[in-house]
Amino acid sequence: MDMGYPAIDSLDDLRRHLQWAIELEHATIPPYLCALYSLDPTRNAEAAQVISGVFVEEMLHLALAANLLNAVGGEPELDAPHLLPAYPHPLPHGDPSIQLELLPYGPESLELFLDVERPASAAAMPEAEDYHTIGQFYAAIESGFRDLTDRLGEDAVFCGDPKRQLQEMHFSSGGGQVIPVHDLKSALAALAEIIEQGEGAARTEVWDGDKDVFHPEREQVAHYYRFVELKQGRRFRAGDTPQSGPTGEAIASDPGGVLPMRPNQRTTDYPEGNPVRLAQQEFNNTYCLLLYLLEDTFNGNPGQMRDAVGAMYALKSQAQALMKMPSGDGRTTAGPTFEYVPIDQRA
Repeated sequence: MDMGYPAIDSLDDLRRHLQWAIELEHATIPPYLCALYSLDPTRNAEAAQVISGVFVEEMLHLALAANLLNAVGGEPELDAPHLLPAYPHPLPHGDPSIQLELLPYGPESLELFLDVERPASAAAMPEAEDYHTIGQFYAAIESGFRDLTDRLGEDAVFCGDPKRQLQEMHFSSGGGQVIPVHDLKSALAALAEIIEQGEGAARTEVWDGDKDVFHPEREQVAHYYRFVELKQGRRFRAGDTPQSGPTGEAIASDPGGVLPMRPNQRTTDYPEGNPVRLAQQEFNNTYCLLLYLLEDTFNGNPGQMRDAVGAMYALKSQAQALMKMPSGDGRTTAGPTFEYVPIDQRA
């Protein structure tokens, strides 16, 4: 396998990889939501804040990837069956050894999140496909933008309708901003925002360059290092490095304050008409409505973002209700299944 170059060498190829970026950013959302909604936020406030903040930033990355694809004349696709394959499954077009799962919060889900967000080593080459780290995949996209702009000129590359650019997203938590993309400089800024929030502003740094929304006096650490903090039960403080690990204040956690959701469920685990199955089907309808609204938002109807945020609130209450329903094995609870519902079958 070619490890990196030659990589993205045409506008069509760039559009294809930016659609993959949308699929990659989306793929992280169901696992983060399962872990988040399994937490009792009064008993595990720090963990709930971290995962909520990471989820919001993944939504931001989704919007940035859509802006990048729209800027080069593509059409973002989200409401499609291949975006919701059965769990477990690998990151789209990525390293198959990392299998995404729907898990409650705990050591297993933290290990998964660390695998997903792991920074590339300083010497790692860009990888346009079968990438080992998300950073290497985005490095290949950045290289593609630079090379194509050099070869074809900025006007030829950035040929999309500027009215399709999303200007802002409003959430109560999470740092960063939506960057409208119209030239190479803004494209590189959008890519940098995605990479820095995920793996750190530099591969030797734990910080992502934003302020911590919940604690404005603190610098915010990148996603990978936020999960290191939760795993080790301690915060990073000034002077800490990836090698030292976090040496700051302890993070309280209460394993009893987590709903014991059975991993990787399917609606077919329950008989037709079963209350759990009906609740899972209702959740899946709402999630597919969210994908439809996001796709519409990114394809020239930015006003739909308000309805998309409304669908997210509905998802939260539906998922939390599911996680309080017994699964039937006497130990675990039910949970969302994130299965695709064809448009003609939606309630």
